[in-house]
Amino acid sequence: MNAAAEPTFQQAMEITAQWLALWEAGELSEEVLADRVGELVCSRDGARGFFVVALAGESPLLDRLPEALLLQLRRAGAPVVDLTARNLAMSTAMVLAHGRSGDSDQQAGSRRVQARATELLRHLEPQAVLLRLKTLLDATRDGEGEDDNAVTADRAFLERWGYDREQRQAIAAAIEAVAEPC
Repeated sequence: MNAAAEPTFQQAMEITAQWLALWEAGELSEEVLADRVGELVCSRDGARGFFVVALAGESPLLDRLPEALLLQLRRAGAPVVDLTARNLAMSTAMVLAHGRSGDSDQQAGSRRVQARATELLRHLEPQAVLLRLKTLLDATRDGEGEDDNAVTADRAFLERWGYDREQRQAIAAAIEAVAEPC
């Protein structure tokens, strides 16, 4: 997609939902879907919209992880790794938040996003995933690890969402479950 044709976040969510419905109905092949997703995730809003629908929605796409889709997501590189890592962090923190509030339905949804993000990270480019998760892990551990601009940005991300110590510990454990050792 060229810059003029880049979808908004809302448009990307709508497009993704349409494509997934067609794929589930057998009207869109995995290869065609993968090519379309590959174009969509080239923009930040496109990637964000795709992941909101694909990670949190009912579609089994990210549970199956077709090889053609994985190839396109790997090609997209660092932005996909970054979004997936942040989705892992957010969903992990929300599993705790929903548990505390007694909202088992929302907690189950957050667990599904967490599991999908974990599995996807295991299939993306290993070195990019390792580096991204190490930075996020360092951010969860105030005063430990390297403190560079990326760690500072991740700390700001964690603080912006108001994650407490227990949530940060859960995020660290989720990261360690993806890539040992980090």
